[in-house]
Order: sequence, then structure tokens, then C-alpha cells
Amino acid sequence: MTEPEKFKISGILYGIVIPIILVLLIFVLAVYVNPSGAHAVLGASGAGGTIAVILTQGFAQMIVLGIPLVLGLVWNKWAGGAAGFLMGGMYYVATAGLYTGYYAGGSPAYNFYGDTSMLFYLVNAVIIGYMAGELNKGSSNFKRMLGAGLTASIIVAVIQAYMNYNVSLKPSMDMARGLWATDLGQALLINFVPNIALGVIVPIIGKVMTWYGLQPLRH
Repeated sequence: MTEPEKFKISGILYGIVIPIILVLLIFVLAVYVNPSGAHAVLGASGAGGTIAVILTQGFAQMIVLGIPLVLGLVWNKWAGGAAGFLMGGMYYVATAGLYTGYYAGGSPAYNFYGDTSMLFYLVNAVIIGYMAGELNKGSSNFKRMLGAGLTASIIVAVIQAYMNYNVSLKPSMDMARGLWATDLGQALLINFVPNIALGVIVPIIGKVMTWYGLQPLRH
């Protein structure tokens, strides 16, 4: 039987300090950056509101899509797709519940659990992990990882933008169409920049993981 690894000071950093920093980061984003937070320091509209949306909703979507993407790149398409199902499923339930709460008392009362565009957050999380895994085939070549990551990220961004514009429930559709009609630059920024950044950042993370042997066992 293998003896457990001895305790090291670095265990405090990885086991306590970093998780606490993540908790504080999420708290700050939710309360002080989120446009609907209690203290929205960047504001709820204009350039500040756009940056706030990217740092909160965009960041959340990057996490949801980033985990299946990195697993697809460094492991395989099945791991990426499975992780996407779990991450996308949780995001779908949470986001649909949030927006349903916003409009529950309205007339009509919208149920966003039936919003196909919301469901596609789950679908796209599965697709991005599966697609990146299939394109990369477990390669550690950075150019191939970058190509696979960017391709998968941009495709799912296009799919989600299409769903938001054409098949979402009326409140979401009105917001999406209004943004594209009045501010094309902001629409492109919100819909595509987070995914493009994701397609670049995640392959870098995946490459670093290969340097340190942080890859699942291959059979």
C-alpha cells in the first residue's frame, strides 16, 4: 500500500489560500462588478456596463466552456463532452432559474427553462469539449491545440448568438436584437470576444499542463 504524501507548506497555499481567493473573487464580481449587484461600481449601462457584463456573465461562460475545452484538448473528446454536459447543465439550470425569477411576476410570466437558447448553453458546452477533443486528438503541439480551441470556441459563439437572436423568448430576443441594431461594436464584443479569448487562453493552459505532466492517464 502506497504511503500518503507528507504534508508540505505548499499544501496550505493550494488547499486553503487559493480557494479563499477564488471565493473572494466571485463575491467581488457578484456584488461590486455585476450590473445588478448591490454595489455596481462600473455602472449598469454604457462602457462600464459592457465591461461589467464581460467580467461577470462573460467570465462565468468562460469557466463553463473552458473546463470542457481544456479536458477535450489534453484528454479526449469524450472527457470534454462529458464535462460539458455537467458544466453546461448546471449553468442552464442556474441561468434559466435566474431569468424566470426576473419575469415570474410579469404578464405574461416567462419560463426560461423552456427557452431553447438557454438550453443551448448546455449543448454548446458539450460541443466545445467534444469538438476540440476530436480536432486535437490529444496532441501536445501548441499550434494544433490553438487551432482546435479557437475553432471550437468561435463555432459555439456563432451558434449561441444565432439562438439568442432568432429563437430565444421575447425578452431575451428583444435585448439581443436591440443590441445588434443599435451598437454593432458592443454586440460583437459581448458575443465573440470572451470566446475568442477562451480559444487562446485555454490552449496555453493545456500546453503548460503538458509541460508538468498534468494529463490524465491514457490507455
